[in-house]
Amino acid sequence: MKVGIGSYALPWHIGVAEWKPEEPLSHVDLLQVAYALDVQVVQYCDNLPLETLDEASLQSLHRQAQEWGIDVEIGTRGLERERLQRCVNLAVRFGSPFVRVVVDTPTYHPTPEQLLEDLRCLKPLFADKGVKLAIENHDRFPVRVLAQLVEEAGTDWVGICFDTANSLGTLQGPNEALEALCPYVCNLHVKDVRARREGHHLGFRIEGTPVGEGSVGVPDILRRVREANPHANAIVELWTPPQQSLQETLALERQWLEQSVGCLKKLLG
Repeated sequence: MKVGIGSYALPWHIGVAEWKPEEPLSHVDLLQVAYALDVQVVQYCDNLPLETLDEASLQSLHRQAQEWGIDVEIGTRGLERERLQRCVNLAVRFGSPFVRVVVDTPTYHPTPEQLLEDLRCLKPLFADKGVKLAIENHDRFPVRVLAQLVEEAGTDWVGICFDTANSLGTLQGPNEALEALCPYVCNLHVKDVRARREGHHLGFRIEGTPVGEGSVGVPDILRRVREANPHANAIVELWTPPQQSLQETLALERQWLEQSVGCLKKLLG
């Protein structure tokens, strides 16, 4: 298991909704951050997608990643066939064993039945190239539904990108979620969070923390995933809360990233 960072480790540096830094983090910038932190993997997801780059930029990025010995993993959002074809080609080019996908988009919210039908239509894109489709456990599908979808679509070409916090959207904690999905995990998003009771005591607020300071139980998650799939990499992602100014938010995000990478390196030895 290698330690890496994803583009969702620095979302504020890239831009979140209307909050945009004066100089947003670029694809090359993210690679440089990884090199400075001495991590082995960079995962580009839908907030900094590789499929939008022109050929010259792709060639330059690929050369730099190879020179620095950094693996590149491919991520996207949605199941639009043309986009996925580009992502599969990029996965082959960069040596990524999978394409991580968040299924839902603003205009696509399939039922489990529709998703299974759509997945079966996509199988030749992936299976013929030896690349897996790694579905992220995002906010909407309970983990048992995701496990069943992977089984029915085919574990030979579909797997899970397991995010330690996302299944809270279905009121399923990381341990419960991993229990169902662990056999299918081909990539791990390490995101730590904690729950705080609101001041009025009528509910809880889920908030991000640096890795190792929340309630996720990262050491046990790492152990279980390593046992199930030693080749799955651990990719840091962060839910850094906005501060009084964007500059303060950017500074905190970078501080949390450095702290989180350091924690993961210690845990993985």
